[in-house]
Amino acid sequence: MGSAAELAAAVLMMLAFPCLMLAALVPSVPAFAAAAAVTYLADHYLHHKGSYLVSRLSKVRAGLSIRFLIRQLLLVLLLARLSLADNLIYYGAIACFIAFYGLQAPHGALTTLIRNRRRMPVATRNIDLASRVRIPDAPPRVLLHRAAEKMLHLDLAAVVGILAAVALDSAAIGFVGIGSTVLLGLLYVLALMPYVRGRRIPPNAEKVLEAVDGWLSDYRPETVLYFSGSKDSAYQVDMWLETMEQLETRPMIILRERAILNNLASTTVPVICVPGGVHLMNLDLSTVRVALYAANVGKNIHLLRVPTMKHVFIGHGDSDKIASVNPYSKVYDEVWTAGRAGRDRYAIADVGVRDEDIVEVGRPQLAPIEGVRGETADGHPPTVLYAPTWEGWDDNPGNTSLLLAGENIVRRLLAADPAVRVLYKPHPFTGTRSAQAEAAHQRITALIEEVNAERAADPRHAVDMEARERAAAELARIEARLDELAVGTGSGDEAEASRDGLADVARHEETARLRAEWNTAYWSSFPDWEHRVITGPRPRLYDCFNVSDAMVSDISSVVSDFIASGKPYAVTDSAGLGAEEFKRQNTAVRAAVILSRDAAGLDELLAAVREPESDPLAAERVELKRYLLGPDEPKSIDQFNAAVGRLARKAETRNLGQESRTAVGGPDVEPADALPARAASVTGETEGAGAG
Repeated sequence: MGSAAELAAAVLMMLAFPCLMLAALVPSVPAFAAAAAVTYLADHYLHHKGSYLVSRLSKVRAGLSIRFLIRQLLLVLLLARLSLADNLIYYGAIACFIAFYGLQAPHGALTTLIRNRRRMPVATRNIDLASRVRIPDAPPRVLLHRAAEKMLHLDLAAVVGILAAVALDSAAIGFVGIGSTVLLGLLYVLALMPYVRGRRIPPNAEKVLEAVDGWLSDYRPETVLYFSGSKDSAYQVDMWLETMEQLETRPMIILRERAILNNLASTTVPVICVPGGVHLMNLDLSTVRVALYAANVGKNIHLLRVPTMKHVFIGHGDSDKIASVNPYSKVYDEVWTAGRAGRDRYAIADVGVRDEDIVEVGRPQLAPIEGVRGETADGHPPTVLYAPTWEGWDDNPGNTSLLLAGENIVRRLLAADPAVRVLYKPHPFTGTRSAQAEAAHQRITALIEEVNAERAADPRHAVDMEARERAAAELARIEARLDELAVGTGSGDEAEASRDGLADVARHEETARLRAEWNTAYWSSFPDWEHRVITGPRPRLYDCFNVSDAMVSDISSVVSDFIASGKPYAVTDSAGLGAEEFKRQNTAVRAAVILSRDAAGLDELLAAVREPESDPLAAERVELKRYLLGPDEPKSIDQFNAAVGRLARKAETRNLGQESRTAVGGPDVEPADALPARAASVTGETEGAGAG
């Protein structure tokens, strides 16, 4: 449902329809009008909120059109029960609703046709398409946004008019309402018609692809970041955007889903979203020498089959989870890991990835992570971050501490003496598969809110309201400007966004500056004793790292990343393996405080925070950091650029060799024009017609 208000609206709407029928049978005009008003308002509210219930009602034959039709039929029943079956208003109502539904077909056809024609075969950002192909402006948002709902709500004039006619015994009022509904519906259809003809029609797919190929020919991309996934996995590509901007070669990003493009963070790197595999394989990517893959997904095959570039798995995190040694990884030319630990992990897993194909490049994304703050001595309570991972796709108890240990961890932290501040930042996927995980998250949230309320009532925790209000006002100002920058000037239409989506460097730099200012304002907007539940995209995980003195987490890339800070951390042995076996199986916990499900080891972690000079694991963390993440020098971005350059030269050498062999000819080499245009696999062998 999303919220208590949405749940209330849904219940009211479901109860109002039986009330409508009862009011029609009684008959009672006031009761019918009241129930109808509830159905209209509740329906509109749920659509406005995008409630899950609305999308599911159509699955049980109770969709939007059906709900409106039922209300109209019940209105006709009301007229019949009022003995108005021989009255003109009765026939007028029937004729109105028939005509009104007759307009639904052309309206639906036009909106569908406009949307389909404006859906680009290739959507872009930061690419100049406007100079290469004519893309007309999008229709006004008022015409297409929630168009079906708007069209159906035009019957409101007829319903109000008919009820008023019955209540006031004035047929004229009813016919005014009827006429208004039919006229407005007709005008809506006529307003849509110009956008399906003439110069308001976007170019066809062939012309758009030709324009994109023209841009590719001029830009000549050399390194691409390729990504496919669900809307919720956009963070996996977002973490590589800054690295792509820092490449010394010409970068480009290739996405496969529109949902990812719409949720992509701001970047100055050219982005091409190609939903169709055939369109992707027909793009001119002949200048690309290195392809980077952030996830192991089936659609990777559409680019992996291109032999003129080298393919590298870079992943979206570095951890001891089984996903970090996926056997799929052996299809790539190379696998890049942060440090020596990644190399050893593949050797131990023995999944077919050869040692000579693994390259250690560090983690460029970790540059923003700061070291020990040294602020706990000036009266500020230490901050401990609890960042559990999600429940995963199976019921393995070792996936997350949230289910078996989460409440114990948070309770002990909240009860710590001397006090600490708790930041609770669960994984974005928490609760998506497991109702138990969602329930545990809700209980932890409620627990933190309860303790916050107790602290706020304690006179020892005085709040500088003036400073807090200033910070809150500054936060609101920054958020408003960030929202303004995010919206931009486009209408949100895919074709128009592709046409106008050129990178504005000044806007991008202002956004980066404002995000830093937002972070400062956010942490100043509440007292340092107040615990926080952080579930949105801001503040980012690394921002939470930087204000924390220690962290509690699970086996995930979060732990490996936090190690870059050098701060104390604890990891929960949720599977109950025992400390020694847990450390043996998971490299990243070798310098961690190991917690059991009752979280008893938290005292050891807090002691390391309060007395860092006597921290027994400090030296081990330094050694482990180098093992997991590589050396501090040269910088990771320099290592990454060097690896890209080396592999690009290797790809170029291979391509020149292929050209030489083709030109000279030989017993196993056919002329280039005898080979199918795009039938080469990664190995260079000819594929069958059904390959890929």
